[in-house]
Order: sequence, then structure tokens, then C-alpha cells
Amino acid sequence: MTRVSRHTLGAGMLCALILAISSCTIAYRLNGASIDYTRVKTINIDDFQNLAPTVYPPLAQRFSEDLKHRFETRTRLSQVSGQGDLNIEGEITGYDLTAEAVQENALAAKTKLTITINVRFTNLVDEEESFERQFTSFETFDSSLMLTEVQDELVARMTEDLINQIFNATVENW
Repeated sequence: MTRVSRHTLGAGMLCALILAISSCTIAYRLNGASIDYTRVKTINIDDFQNLAPTVYPPLAQRFSEDLKHRFETRTRLSQVSGQGDLNIEGEITGYDLTAEAVQENALAAKTKLTITINVRFTNLVDEEESFERQFTSFETFDSSLMLTEVQDELVARMTEDLINQIFNATVENW
């Protein structure tokens, strides 16, 4: 009798575990986006202009293309030119170098590169989710290196970080 009770108890716990996991799975999105596709079907992402005082020429195109690619691969939204249900536009407003970790000899051991992007997000389906705000990412590198030696790698990582921030703020609702 004890064996049957343990077996029944084990089966019951297994069923409860499966039910708990499956109920959690309904709310979980594999792509990270929490979009109601019955209401939101299109997105327009304008090309970002580089208005920073210091310009890294490939940044605007790289950022714009990578941002569009993120929405293309992680959502089911159709990208449109012109007005969409969701609209993202903005500009690169900062590309700045600053000295970090100044040593006794007054020389910096590290240099910090900061990129700032101003984003205007318009949600025509739910206006309350619309916003305008700045997103910033930075990376530090050894001051003994020239920026040109590390710039491409740093900008790639920072672009990825900025796109994650924007994606989270617009469609993940974090």
C-alpha cells in the first residue's frame, strides 16, 4: 500500500509540476518581446542621423541597420516606410572621449568612450507607452592604445548594448 501511495503521490507531483511549467510557458516569450500581435502589426524605424559633435562615420548606418535587424529577427512586426503602429526615430547626440583613472603623473590610465542616442518612440496603438529619452552606453580602454585601434570593436559592443536598451524599452516593456 505504501508503494502505491508513493507512486500516486509522485505522479500527482509530476502532474502539478508539468501544469506549473506549462502555465508559465504561456506568459513567456522566446524572443523577449511582449507584443499583442492582434493589435500591433507594423513598425517604422527611421535612419538615425549622427548629430554628435564628434562623428564616427560608420556609426549612424551601423546603428540604424542593426536596430532594424533586431526588430526583424525578434518580432513578427512588418517593417514599413512611413507611419507604422510603432515608430522609432532619433539621432546620435554624443560620441565622447573622457579620461578615466588618472594616475599620479596626471596621465590617464584608461579612456572612456560614450555614445548617446536620443530616441522618440511612438506607439499609435497605446499612446501611453510613447516616450522620448536618451540611451547611453560606454566602454573603457587602455589609454596606451589609440582610439582607432579599438574603435570598431568598442562601437560594435556599444551598439549592441544600446539596441538591447531600446528593444527592452519599446517592446519588452521593462
